[in-house]
Amino acid sequence: MDLATVIERNAAFTPDKPAIVFDGATLSYRAFEQRIAATAQALKSELGVGRGDRVAILSLNHPDYLVLLYTCARLGAILVPLNWRLAAAEQLFILSDAAAKVVVLQQAFAALLPQLAAALPQTRPVGLDFVPAGGLTFAALLDCARGDGRNPHTDMSCPLLNVYTSGTTGRPKGAVLRQEALFWNAVMSQHMHALTSDDHVLTVLPFFHVGGLNIQTTPALHHGATVTIHDRFAPDTTLSTIATARPTLTVLVPATMQAVLEHPSWETADLSSLKAISTGSTIVPPALIDRFVARGVPVLQVYGSTETCPISIYTRIGGDLTRRGSTGLPGLVCEAAVVDDDSIELPPGAVGEIVVRGPNVFFEYWGNAAATREALHDGWYRTGDLGSRDADGYFWVHDRKKNMIISGGENVYPAEIERVLLGHADVADVGVVGRPDPKWDEVPLAFVVRRADCATPEETLRSELAAHVLKHLARFKLPREFIFVDDLPRTALGKVQHFRLKERPRE
Repeated sequence: MDLATVIERNAAFTPDKPAIVFDGATLSYRAFEQRIAATAQALKSELGVGRGDRVAILSLNHPDYLVLLYTCARLGAILVPLNWRLAAAEQLFILSDAAAKVVVLQQAFAALLPQLAAALPQTRPVGLDFVPAGGLTFAALLDCARGDGRNPHTDMSCPLLNVYTSGTTGRPKGAVLRQEALFWNAVMSQHMHALTSDDHVLTVLPFFHVGGLNIQTTPALHHGATVTIHDRFAPDTTLSTIATARPTLTVLVPATMQAVLEHPSWETADLSSLKAISTGSTIVPPALIDRFVARGVPVLQVYGSTETCPISIYTRIGGDLTRRGSTGLPGLVCEAAVVDDDSIELPPGAVGEIVVRGPNVFFEYWGNAAATREALHDGWYRTGDLGSRDADGYFWVHDRKKNMIISGGENVYPAEIERVLLGHADVADVGVVGRPDPKWDEVPLAFVVRRADCATPEETLRSELAAHVLKHLARFKLPREFIFVDDLPRTALGKVQHFRLKERPRE
């Protein structure tokens, strides 16, 4: 049995039930299963995709994103979701690191293709909605479907997702999730949301994040529910869809919650179909929760990360939602604890590192044994987050993962930006920290030490540094300010003390 079997079973039980609604069109469970089967036949027969091969996708949310996920499950292949907000250089690094055999992409991202052809000529492009140079369209690929499209050596232990998360070393790491991780994650989602086949999930968060993909979307499909997909988030279409399509569940991160609250129609929008919304990805301001609760919509909190699929700690429908700021209890099939630096569990009320263990936890970092050993200890994933729990086992998260910045729900690691800035000829040293921002929660701020022989005026250099960053990284990683300083605070071992930079007044 592989994870695609659950779609087959739902297609057998309720063939005409709407599985996916997108852009005015509906895909029934029968049609969904048939498209998975045809895609598996085509990828296997025409492109030679089999167990362990990596299939990347660069696309806004689309039904075929989910088709490819379950196709990879059937073939024992691994789907590599690409963040479309990243710069081309970042996407090429991921494609190279994962050694992707195929990349499926939308025309909106076709600018990547010339660089892909030059750097990775062995990676076959497939256009979702266009004919790529040197490749074929998804529709043409399906026309070539033949054979059985199955792999007898595939089961739930096979890796299915390789999701790249920015790393503290300045390069992203691929967190590998097995098929069974998504299965058990869906079990916890069902418990969290009281999810049944009668539910209707609205998905507005991007599928390249495990939050958009796995908090509600794949669990809903596993339980035979209906999923309405938006290609990307917009507050007006989110509110109008809630009013007209009447979904029962959706996921919003704090930045999208705020955008919905600021929309002119918020106060009059019909939210009566929602039995709850779920939120997470960062510490959630209680004021945001209060605004939804005041409109009669319960807010569930979920804690996790790419490495936990992501569900690991949560509050649930029918559970205790009165503990202000709490992210809830350990999930139904996983464990969580708060430990000290020696991995000794701490008593209630004490602050330490949150660790998680369970079948939802990632298998390894792709091709990075050292990082895997650092993160996994006897099956426990060390999250790097500081938190505490009370005597009843409810968890609170107190701080970010080490120095990570979360900007609008996106993870931004200072080391990535520092690595790029240090590549500029006029930069001798740099430290990047997060600065609170009313719209994005946090934005990056760079403290820069110029080289002694730098003669460029400060304002000119600021413009040059911004352009340099944008050549290599996504716009949301661009520091909002470049502050020139004489030196950076460092430890005895030479590490930048980011917490002291946060305390330093802006000059």
